[in-house]
Amino acid sequence: MPSVMRKIIIAGIGPGSCEDITPAVLEAVRQADVIVGYKYYFQFIEPYVGEGCECIDTGMKKERERAEQAFLLAEQGKTVVVISSGDAGLYGMAPLIYEMKQERSSDVDIQVLPGISAFQKAASLLGAPIGHDTCLISLSDLMTPWEVIERRIKAAAVGDFVTAVYNPKSHGRYWQLYRLQELFLQERSAETPVGYVRQAGREEQEVKVTTLGNFDPEDVDMFTVIIIGNSQSYISLTPAPSPNGEGSKIITPRGYYRHEVNEGNKIGQNIMIESFRTIAGELKRQDYPLDHKWALLHAIHTTADFDMENILYTDNGAVETLYNKVKDGSLKTIVTDVTMVTSGIRKGALQRLGIEAKCYLSAPSVAEYASANNITRTQAGIRLAVEEHPDALFAFGNAPTALMELCDLIRKGKAYPAGIIAAPVGFVHVRESKHMVKPFKDIPKIIVEGRKGGSNLAATLCNAILTFDDAEQLKPGRDL
Repeated sequence: MPSVMRKIIIAGIGPGSCEDITPAVLEAVRQADVIVGYKYYFQFIEPYVGEGCECIDTGMKKERERAEQAFLLAEQGKTVVVISSGDAGLYGMAPLIYEMKQERSSDVDIQVLPGISAFQKAASLLGAPIGHDTCLISLSDLMTPWEVIERRIKAAAVGDFVTAVYNPKSHGRYWQLYRLQELFLQERSAETPVGYVRQAGREEQEVKVTTLGNFDPEDVDMFTVIIIGNSQSYISLTPAPSPNGEGSKIITPRGYYRHEVNEGNKIGQNIMIESFRTIAGELKRQDYPLDHKWALLHAIHTTADFDMENILYTDNGAVETLYNKVKDGSLKTIVTDVTMVTSGIRKGALQRLGIEAKCYLSAPSVAEYASANNITRTQAGIRLAVEEHPDALFAFGNAPTALMELCDLIRKGKAYPAGIIAAPVGFVHVRESKHMVKPFKDIPKIIVEGRKGGSNLAATLCNAILTFDDAEQLKPGRDL
């Protein structure tokens, strides 16, 4: 006697449109003796059901009953197809069927046919938002405690994953999506693209694109899939986005700029480009003004200290303003407090732009002047510098007393700097010296707050100003 076929096929029927059902699933539906599924889904496969096939539909939340029914029928020798929306392995029937096979010690053969998942269909409608590492999170706490879900949300946000959100909302669950948005905004820029699709692939389909900051949780329901981009995702300007986001496309690059690494002229520049783009991808925020971001990238690159994101202060437009002064010829001199700052300013940039960097600390008259006036040598150097270059860009990377001296000379009307870089380092009068600079509202300032600073920081911030025309392309290091 030939053995009786005892088989359950778990078929993912896709998100809801006929064209999104795979040929393998259609063939299984045609050949099935029995089809078991949630009653709402039968409308999508009805044209393909074979003559004489028995269809058993059940209501929502009857997954276990459907699985038991499928085993009872399969154990009678019938080929049973269990339909599941999207892909049966994603929040679908496949895990439950396999678990029940073990519980029953059943010899019924199990086969899974994959389907196009809702997040994949939504992604295709939104453009290309899942071009890099992606995770899926369901906000339904029916079978997962909220504490676990929240940990996963935080991990996704911190890990910079593109994140697809299933089951975002229901009549009884109204606040969870608000909490997800709050958690993501703690780690991601408010400008992070967000796309959401309601009833993907069905007649009622709606597709919208917005940003994390502007996203309104009230605009979604339980039939919506949400996709949140990563730090590299952006909204395409072609076609031009409409006011409500319809027609806009989200693009997530396949990599973190690595395809552009070899665009520099030298090995050192290529390394610097890759470093800057790595840093940019790890910033807590992506919505910094360009000139502040350019200075910040230089500061982190020089120190490997991401605390710079918290302590680097720039006046609005300070870097760009100072660069424009260099370009129009009104800024011709950079004065530094110590020679190490001068040494760190790129000679190629100075020569290219016709700028002179000077430090008066080693001038022959400084030591005598300092002794005669009972001040530090760096203070004396600043006094002498102001006599010759009262309108220079002043950069401090070591001595708070020198910075305090400049503040005093400004108040006396003897100095009117084009700008100030305040990055002295240490424990005595350092914080105070930086506080003293801020009241000069008309002078563009870059300040490393607190005790941190250093000659290397002051120099790299000078370099950020001199190379600001490379900022938009994120292409540092041309003068290396």
